[in-house]
Amino acid sequence: MSMSDPIADLLTRIRNANLRYKMNLSVPTSKMKYSILSVLEKEGFIKSFQEKEGKPFNTLEITLKYHSSVPVIRKLLRISKPGLRHYVKAAELKPVMNGQGIAIVSTSKGVLSDRECRRQNIGGELLCKIW
Repeated sequence: MSMSDPIADLLTRIRNANLRYKMNLSVPTSKMKYSILSVLEKEGFIKSFQEKEGKPFNTLEITLKYHSSVPVIRKLLRISKPGLRHYVKAAELKPVMNGQGIAIVSTSKGVLSDRECRRQNIGGELLCKIW
């Protein structure tokens, strides 16, 4: 079965695992999901992730991060959707929650956080916001 929005599926799986206080979860792998998870790991929202080889398909095993048994990720918002894309310039990227969160942007240089986009002065498709 094909999925129309795999990024929304990834965010929903992370959101659901946080609500149930799960330490680990697995999602089907893709290059975009791998890039998003590397930004989340670099920014400190997840502990780690790694690709596991499986029989029908490969999966990404994600280890979520908790601080005093409270999830580090409080909210996940999908901004750009398959039916309505949302593009921003570097000057339009404002800090999320006064710098407590990040926006993930798909640029010509790859998937980057909003801080990195402002530093490099490049814009792109605003995928999601996380805090």
